[in-house]
Amino acid sequence: MTIRLPGAQGVLRTYEPRTEPLAVTPGTPLTSRTVFSAAHVVADPFADVTPDAPAAVDWDATLAFRRHLWAHGLGVAEAMDTAQRGMGLDWAGAAELIRRSAAEAKAVGGRIACGVGTDQITGGTLAEIRAAYEEQLAVVEEAGAQAILMASRALAATARGPEDYLEVYGHLLRQAAEPVILHWLGPMFDPALEGYWGSSDLDTATDTFLEVIAAHPDKVDGIKVSLLDARREVDLRRRLPQGVRCYTGDDFNYPELIAGDAQGFSHALLGIFDPLGPLAAEAVRVLDTGDTAGFRALLDPTVELSRHLFQAPTRFYKTGVVFLAWLAGHQSHFTMVGGLQSARSLPHFARAYELADSLGLFPDPKLAEERMKTLLALYGVTQ
Repeated sequence: MTIRLPGAQGVLRTYEPRTEPLAVTPGTPLTSRTVFSAAHVVADPFADVTPDAPAAVDWDATLAFRRHLWAHGLGVAEAMDTAQRGMGLDWAGAAELIRRSAAEAKAVGGRIACGVGTDQITGGTLAEIRAAYEEQLAVVEEAGAQAILMASRALAATARGPEDYLEVYGHLLRQAAEPVILHWLGPMFDPALEGYWGSSDLDTATDTFLEVIAAHPDKVDGIKVSLLDARREVDLRRRLPQGVRCYTGDDFNYPELIAGDAQGFSHALLGIFDPLGPLAAEAVRVLDTGDTAGFRALLDPTVELSRHLFQAPTRFYKTGVVFLAWLAGHQSHFTMVGGLQSARSLPHFARAYELADSLGLFPDPKLAEERMKTLLALYGVTQ
């Protein structure tokens, strides 16, 4: 059986899908690395909403996907940018997602950390920004989840320099009940975060970031770095205080960063581990045995798919993630909150399908093929 797929220039090519998926089953808990998958939300396809209306979420399908990740030994990073925070999911929806997912995590014994931001406001004074962070921190802590202090668009717009970041983050860390994860999200993921930590010069911004951590090392479990710059992440993790972890958020270079070197390694908190979940968990279990080469042999081939999904404009990677979840049978449709299913082109989808299928990511390759053909037919491609 073959399928005709459009290339970037609109020329159809023939692809022969796999007939069997990669053999991956849930196994023992991960031990050598702490690994979170940032998880997507599933929209309710029957909700009569407009793209700028509050999100209508299919809670059953959304929570089922989190159980899938937990079953493979991964932690869930909830209500992050993968869940379309600020791109379809507002704070009210995120708060509900946090409460429901945290309760589900408790029920199944899954690890969960949740995003804390300021997206209930669009701007304001430093005091108002602190209050917005505090409101969200309280929701996460009351739900019994670990907090991830996300970068704030409002703070990026209001802060006059590094001292304002030091003041806001210092205030939040002092009152956090448990150690948090600090998230540095680069402007490639969100252009509104340009110049975060008070400078567009990354060396200067890094110094401020490290100053925040050094002042409160007992309140920082780790940092998530999403700058798509492996060398910078390695340099940064080598400068962290003892006991503060680095969670890679680099969806371009994650195998080498997780594998590490003689001076250390990164844990993981990655959006690409949403579609790669079972394979990623299997790779880390191999790494748990000390087999770094085996780990790289499993994970290195996935980088081409990840770079494809996260290609510029990087912030639209969520569209590819949800597309693959639909093809894999984790949801019955390809509808996204905010109408974001329209954010990528048909050739982009076709290449994502081809790369994912070649990796054996689809539990039912025939179902994935049929769904891909359905999408192609909607675009006028006959087989």
